[in-house]
Parts: sequence; C-alpha cells; structure tokens
Amino acid sequence: MLHTFMQIIEEKHSSGRFILGIDGLGRAGKTTITEKLREELTRKQIPFHIFHIDDHIVGREKRYNTGHEQWFEYYHLQWEVESLANNFLKKLRSAEQITLSFYDKETDTHTVREIKLTPTCCIIIEGVFLQRKEWRECFDYVVYMDSPQQARFLREDTQTQQNIDKLQERYWKAENYYVETEKPHEQADIVLKS
Repeated sequence: MLHTFMQIIEEKHSSGRFILGIDGLGRAGKTTITEKLREELTRKQIPFHIFHIDDHIVGREKRYNTGHEQWFEYYHLQWEVESLANNFLKKLRSAEQITLSFYDKETDTHTVREIKLTPTCCIIIEGVFLQRKEWRECFDYVVYMDSPQQARFLREDTQTQQNIDKLQERYWKAENYYVETEKPHEQADIVLKS
C-alpha cells in the first residue's frame, strides 16, 4: 500500500504542488498510513506538509447540543466547511503562506498559526468527509480508505465502544449520509481496503 502512495507522489510532486487527500470513515486507517508516508517522505527527502482535518474543527458549543440531530451536528457543524474551502484548501495550490486556526480539544480553544508552503512539495490532507462537494475539487488525487464498520468499531478504544449510542446516532449516521450522498468510493482516484 505504501509503495502505491509513494509512486503516485513521486510522479506528481516534481512539477509543483501536489495535493493528496486521504479520505475514509472513522478508524479506517487514515492516520496510520499518513504517518508511514511522513516517514517515507522524510527518508526520501521529498518536501511535504501534512494537515489533519480534525485539527480544524469548531469549538464544542458550535457542534454539540445545537438543537439538531447528532449526525447533523457531526457532518454539517463540526467544521466551518465553506471557510475551510475558501481560506485553506483553495489556497494550497498557490499561496506562499496560509493562516490557519488549530483546535485544542483539551482546552476547547483555537490557536492561529502561519504556515509557509514551499513551491514544490506534496501536501497531504487526512480526514473524514474530504470528498464532500465543497472540498473535492481542491485535491489533485484522493485515496479512499475503505474498511468495514465492524473492523472500524473494533479499532475504537473500550470507552468509545461502550458508548454505542453515540457511535450509532452521531458518527455512523453521518458516515452513512456521506457515503450515500457523496459516493466516495466512486469519486476517489483509488480505493484501498484497510
């Protein structure tokens, strides 16, 4: 699997910026493969930047107890979708630097950082729902990590597994909505089983 990723990156990044999306549902293996890519890109001295979409969520008050169903809060309110598209994802192609807000889940606060981007590099964005209509066009190539729900459930920690209602009402309903409306299996450039 890693070989496939590296082959794609080595072919595409040399002519400028190559923006790779690693999409998949919760616990599909996105972060694991991203960390392996980090090691390999470092070893091969290929310039890169990695962004995790969950680092850019909104504060708790905007995504919990809003009066909407839990799945709606997760899918539609967890991120400022349009703002991320316009002020982050669409700027990755040519901006020399971007200003980005990072979320700290321990303190439920945000810190703004300036990120300098090199002219020729690989930019990897990892996270759920990357192929939503507002974001899909921002990527040069998208990999969809496909993993059955039961396998993903078993990768959750014990505390999360015990809160099955939250998984069913918040996460799984939102994931089902994403799969049905955006059809990530069909949109992705490649689908990898994990």
